[in-house]
Amino acid sequence: MKPLACYTIKLAEAQAHLVERRLDRDGFLPHPTPHARFAGRKEGLTVVFYHSGKLVVQGKGTRDFVQFFLEPEVLGEARLGYEEHLHPRAYEPHMGVDESGKGDFFGPMVVSAVFATSEAIRAFREAGVKDSKNISSDARALELDRAIRKTSGSAAATIPIGPSAYNRMHRAMGSVNRILGWGHARAIENVLEQVDPKETGAVCARAISDQFGKKETVLRALMARGRKIELEQRHKAEEDLVVAAASIVARAEFILALRRMGKRWEIEFPKGASDLVIAAGREFVRKHGAEHLGEVAKLHFRTTQKIAASP
Repeated sequence: MKPLACYTIKLAEAQAHLVERRLDRDGFLPHPTPHARFAGRKEGLTVVFYHSGKLVVQGKGTRDFVQFFLEPEVLGEARLGYEEHLHPRAYEPHMGVDESGKGDFFGPMVVSAVFATSEAIRAFREAGVKDSKNISSDARALELDRAIRKTSGSAAATIPIGPSAYNRMHRAMGSVNRILGWGHARAIENVLEQVDPKETGAVCARAISDQFGKKETVLRALMARGRKIELEQRHKAEEDLVVAAASIVARAEFILALRRMGKRWEIEFPKGASDLVIAAGREFVRKHGAEHLGEVAKLHFRTTQKIAASP
């Protein structure tokens, strides 16, 4: 196994305190470092925690420090920074594709694709990118979306399918998976148009997405450029950092679209398909009429019948 010479990760305040105590306990000597809150060095191993919240471990003994102290006692789990050395293909340049809004009655379905070089993938990791379902707040999702889009060596494309268009497509195609296939293909094509190997120093030869139906559904919808890359569908694709980035970009667009829709119709549209959604749907019908429901909602959901039923 290739030696692990450097490891970088963001830490919370309490986690940083545990590391600082460990350095004191194990006799690490102070190691003055610009912009560092604390730093220590011992037997060729340097550990630095910066004011930005970033921890850098490097030198001889990095693997042992990460595997036997940092992961079990501070992080509580094996993290992606270490996974790079166990699964190097996950850090090769590639594209990730994911969607948001598929299970939400109100708002669009958004498909997003993100391409990232190896350096960009590491930057995603340091920024805290993870599957959008594990992000607790809209504010954090929007913050990460901005970070992803600003990352050097990355490119993103978003395909928002608004409720009216979604309902037309569903009537014509008869399947959510076929709409997803079309959206995935368009997002992939749009990202490929942005990726210039001369600028990035990398070629996009592979796109990863979640397993949502037959791969041929996407392949048939791809044009000439998209058919040249490998399309990989897998369960739990969001565990891949670039797919996770795509899930965040899609969620951010969904959040913003829902807010814009709320301002236009002067109603707060909840996410999901819960009782709150049914109540909001009935309020919308009272204010604007059932004939406009298809402009804000996905009508094939059973929620539509529940809204129409007497409260």
